[in-house]
Amino acid sequence: METGKIKCEYLNGAYSELANLLGIEAVLKIHSAYRGQQITFPVQLFSKEFLKKQIVEEYDGYNIKQLATKYGYSEKWIRKILKEHIDNSKE
Repeated sequence: METGKIKCEYLNGAYSELANLLGIEAVLKIHSAYRGQQITFPVQLFSKEFLKKQIVEEYDGYNIKQLATKYGYSEKWIRKILKEHIDNSKE
């Protein structure tokens, strides 16, 4: 079937929702690559390694709360990352 003739409402369940968000072309690619598989999307978009690097780079000595809010982690976790960075820097 030609992609131009496919409408979102023709698609099954999650494919219809994805087509509304991403377009028919993207959904056909997703279907082709992952059909029949269960996919779970992690809550956090970025890897922890990337986040740790960003937190260290963006920390200005006063913005723990802002970093926690920005990246969706607790202030305790942000402090832990900063402490690990300081400890590793001393080695």
